[in-house]
This record gives sequence, structure tokens and C-alpha cells, in this order.
Amino acid sequence: MTDRPNLLVVCGRNKKRSRTAEYIFKNDERFNIRSVGLSPKSERKITEEDLKWADLVFVMEVEHRGRISGAYRHLQLPNIEVLNIEDEYEFMDEELVQLLTDRINDTLKIVYKL
Repeated sequence: MTDRPNLLVVCGRNKKRSRTAEYIFKNDERFNIRSVGLSPKSERKITEEDLKWADLVFVMEVEHRGRISGAYRHLQLPNIEVLNIEDEYEFMDEELVQLLTDRINDTLKIVYKL
């Protein structure tokens, strides 16, 4: 693969979990990353353009996948992977960083052989 895949990371309000993921992976040479939230109160709210840009979407909870699938059913959606990380961490929390690093890397090894 010559092009780096585009990863979209989604959580509720783009304040803690998805922003942490974007921050820790922003300089990773293997892929491009962007973070968004589902709530109207999000720091950066998800758009159709984000989903068209993404090759792979990571959501924190199963409910997030359902909300995206329902709201954007008219789009050809990329694969959406659930990380199963509850909203109980602060931005850059040490345990959150470890969970995100492990789960995103594990998925990338399977999906992209990265």
C-alpha cells in the first residue's frame, strides 16, 4: 500500500477519548488520523466529509456505531470498529492511552498488516 489509510476516531463529545487517540497517533507514519464527536456539543462534530475521508472508523462504544449507521445510512460507510472504551477517563489519562494504543494497533495489524 502506497497511500496511508485515513483513520477517523469517534467518541461522544470529542473532548477526552477520541482527542486522546488523535493526539497520541498524530505523528504516526503509518496512517492519517482525525478525531470527532457525535454530540452537537462536540469540540469537532462528525460530518459526511469525515466519513467519506475515512478508510476505517474507530468508535468507543457499540452505541456510537449504531448512531453513525443510522444518521448516515445514505452513505457507503467505511468499516466501523468498536474499541469498547467507556467514558470514564480524562484526556491523556495513562490507562486510556494504553487502551487506545493497544486496541488501535491490534486492529491495524489485522486490517492493514501495519
